[in-house]
Amino acid sequence: MTRLKTLTGLASAFVLASLLPAAAQDGVDQARANIETYSGIPDFVAPGEPFDAKSCMAGKKIFTIPASSSIPFIKTISDHKGKLAAELGFEHMEWENQGNPTQWIQGIEHAANNGYDLVSLLAGADPRFFEPQVAQAQAAGVKIVTSHLTGLEQDAPAGVDAAVAIDYRKAGELMADWTIAQTGGKTNALVLVSNEALSTDSIVSGLKEAFDTRCPDCKYEIVNVPITDWATKIQPTVAGALQADADLNYVIPIYDSMSSFVTPAIAIAGRNDRVKVATFNGTPFVLDLIRAGDVEMDIGENLDWIAHAMLDAEMRLLCGKETIRDSKVPLRVFDADNIGEVGEPADAAKGYGDAYVTGYRKLWQLPE
Repeated sequence: MTRLKTLTGLASAFVLASLLPAAAQDGVDQARANIETYSGIPDFVAPGEPFDAKSCMAGKKIFTIPASSSIPFIKTISDHKGKLAAELGFEHMEWENQGNPTQWIQGIEHAANNGYDLVSLLAGADPRFFEPQVAQAQAAGVKIVTSHLTGLEQDAPAGVDAAVAIDYRKAGELMADWTIAQTGGKTNALVLVSNEALSTDSIVSGLKEAFDTRCPDCKYEIVNVPITDWATKIQPTVAGALQADADLNYVIPIYDSMSSFVTPAIAIAGRNDRVKVATFNGTPFVLDLIRAGDVEMDIGENLDWIAHAMLDAEMRLLCGKETIRDSKVPLRVFDADNIGEVGEPADAAKGYGDAYVTGYRKLWQLPE
């Protein structure tokens, strides 16, 4: 039944597209081609040269400060970093917090006072909020790294030792492209963002460019909901938008953990058949929502792959290797047609092949 709905939706999109002027049709075709490019198993690309990670990390300590431990996407990455560190034989600690910059400051002070070699500011913990503490930690010999915070085209936040980036701009582009392809160039979307995260700028720039170049007549409204307000403000924001606009056909929460507050609002309004959700991150519980029919598409990042990539870059910095800017973490579009590849329930490490596992073990000179 799910596949039938998907095919019916695609058929409708083709019918709509056939009625468009040539320029608009070209935009729809480009969007559809871009989605197709990112729908298969990605390749592993080594971010650097091999090195003896276990030997050079002996006695070293890494301290991870996630943007918020309450966000499943971020918590999963941090947990997987901890498991990898245990296998490699060095200490890793996560500073649990609820997304308050004061808590981030407490974390960085704890790391500096307790002999940690590197602080990883993960996925939204923004050093612009505590530049003096960053400088103090560095004076104590601590390396400060932002991980999964900035897009490839964005400058590193001032003062940090390294910034390991993700192609956030492409993720924004793909979210817009999905809606353009599915509606045949008739998108009318509510886009939910969190402006305090640096990655938001990169995602939104990709989304806007896709709409501007491939569907200038598409409609979308961008609404900011700070991370600390997701649980209280997303659902009423979506409910209000649904009530105000009977023609709304997509909600795009740019971080997929927002979806847990989006889908109830759509269901309560009785609009599941007309309002779809397209999002980004590949968090397991959201991938399961695709299977349930509550989310239509999620641009996935393998959270285990991210943990490998972030840790690889951080270890290279501590081991005196070349600094890694591009983490080489790929994206994959998941929908009803390929969601079975992630397992049931969804597994953070499934749906992307296993070449990255072998690849990183070789890079770190570990036994296979």
